[in-house]
Amino acid sequence: MLKSFSKALLGAALIGAAFAPKAFAETSINALFMAQAAYSEADVRAMTEAFTKANPDIKVNLEFVPYEGLHDKTVLAQGSGGGYDVVLFDVIWPAEYASNKVLIDVSSRITDEMKKGVLPGAWTTVNYDGKSYGMPWILDTKYLFYNKEILEKAGIKTPPKTWDELAEQAKIIKDKGLLATPISWSWSQAEAAICDYTTLVSAYGGEFLKDGKPAFQSGGGLDALNYMVTSYTSGLTNPNSKEFLEEDVRKVFQNGEAAFALNWTYMYNMANDPKDSKVAGKVGVVPAPGVTGKSEVSAVNGSMGLGITSASKHPDEAWKYIAFMTSQATQNQYAKLSLPIWASSYEDPAVTKGQEELIAAAKLGLAAMYPRPTTPKYQELSTALQQAIQESLLGQAKPEDALKGAAENSGL
Repeated sequence: MLKSFSKALLGAALIGAAFAPKAFAETSINALFMAQAAYSEADVRAMTEAFTKANPDIKVNLEFVPYEGLHDKTVLAQGSGGGYDVVLFDVIWPAEYASNKVLIDVSSRITDEMKKGVLPGAWTTVNYDGKSYGMPWILDTKYLFYNKEILEKAGIKTPPKTWDELAEQAKIIKDKGLLATPISWSWSQAEAAICDYTTLVSAYGGEFLKDGKPAFQSGGGLDALNYMVTSYTSGLTNPNSKEFLEEDVRKVFQNGEAAFALNWTYMYNMANDPKDSKVAGKVGVVPAPGVTGKSEVSAVNGSMGLGITSASKHPDEAWKYIAFMTSQATQNQYAKLSLPIWASSYEDPAVTKGQEELIAAAKLGLAAMYPRPTTPKYQELSTALQQAIQESLLGQAKPEDALKGAAENSGL
């Protein structure tokens, strides 16, 4: 009797299951982003929400870390055999990530439309050894921002076109008592300092490596560090620059405490927002200056891409998400914090309106982007250079000695 009853119950359950509405088979993917510069955390969440609305069968778990933790978090997660499906990566990491199989080759997933539509220079962000390890997402370089009101009060009619002119104008502002320390940089012992240093290396026509060996300890590499030290010891640079990251620079500039600042694209619209900024409407932007006889402008390649990790169990869903995040429609919608990778976007009034000055600077700056060295040992090289810059600023070593030491400790 009991067996018959159990069979009847089981049969009823099976019939019920057959006619029950099917639940969505949801795939979860994990994505790692940075919580500073370029797109804000709120923007990335909004973009992701739009993606999941269009793809209800894919759930995206987001994690945000400061830029300084992005590399190690990505690499350590790989070692643990789990972690992330999609990761944001800097232009300096594809060599290492490809060599150590952190990211998968996505060359076959890139469509002809993507190849033709994306600015040619943007592909350098994700390519290594003839293969693509993701899609470019953040197309960026550092620009020279200036406070129009302070320059006007100082009687300066045009922003500097050379780095020497920048020092001259900063001295005028200081001598007139308008600001005690007119220039702000991000020279903390971090990658931020390497980006500022690279900008200057490009201006002075220097090179990081020659035949695979360090070459920054002489020529333009040494000139660049000498310029940083002179700017710092002359009192024209905010002394806290040696501890600043980009967000510190933005806050100082927005408070009206800097006449000049080197920073990424995102600062333009944030510093022009009257809700948060005391200098809204007074923000000027030009490409970073050049050096007479050597360069017209200078720029570092600070672009970033989105890639799929080799540990991902859902590469198709991960790619679908990457394609959405890097699409022209998404990028155009959020073009106020990061300029699009798509060439035709720059003819779209919705993208250019209100940031014509920034786009004029971008046309020159993005074309002059200078790469940090492409090497699987980049992290070691960067750490050695960060230390050399800090020692030089603090007067613990002469720039030439500090750079020689960095060359010896670079792992190359």
